[in-house]
Amino acid sequence: MVTTSTARNIVGIIGNVISFFLFASPIPTFVKIYKKRSVEEFKPDPYLATIMNCSLWVFYGLPFVTPDSILVVTINGTGLAMEIAYITVFFVFAQKKGRIKVTLWIIIELIFLGIVAACTMLFFHTHTKRTRIVGILCVIFGTLMYASPLTIMQKVIKTKSVKYMPFYLSLANFLNGVVWVTYALIRFDLYILIGNGLGAISGAIQLILYACYYSSTPKDEENEKPTEVQLSGCNGRARPLA
Repeated sequence: MVTTSTARNIVGIIGNVISFFLFASPIPTFVKIYKKRSVEEFKPDPYLATIMNCSLWVFYGLPFVTPDSILVVTINGTGLAMEIAYITVFFVFAQKKGRIKVTLWIIIELIFLGIVAACTMLFFHTHTKRTRIVGILCVIFGTLMYASPLTIMQKVIKTKSVKYMPFYLSLANFLNGVVWVTYALIRFDLYILIGNGLGAISGAIQLILYACYYSSTPKDEENEKPTEVQLSGCNGRARPLA
């Protein structure tokens, strides 16, 4: 008979796999940047935000904050490494203004994370309290990230076209949210549940919109692959939260 712990680990591993592919989805964008030796109009904002998000979830999953959450650490640690690689490529090929922006935001994020870590360890001395304070921060930042696809959804409704909302990315976001919600319910974790519940809802709405407006999308548009910048704007912000 499968124990609760085993079931949770299996679901968590599935979540790690789906989340990994979501984290890897911007690779074509950065291959293009590398080949062109230019970031063109590409923006680093989604990846700077994801660095912060992943960092908070890594901290949340550490044993001295939330015990038995190693799978939260593994996927967000992997995601953090990939996002740092992406932002490094951006920094190398960006103009001076872009480099300054990245540098300033990285410094701000490091200072913020340092303050969060120090306050958590110095002022909260139980797992419950540490989980609560870090979990609330994770939910806040995760909610802001999951709200960003609203601009894409608005564009779909306005144009009655799904050209700028790739189906498989929306499906992956939905499945990712569902898997991590299941993980949170097996051994109840409110913060993973809220964050990924919002992700599942966001993904579900995108799929509903896709079903509603697929038929009204001109076939030449539906078959046309969105540009890498458009893809990065979508998948760079809808990141897995656990």
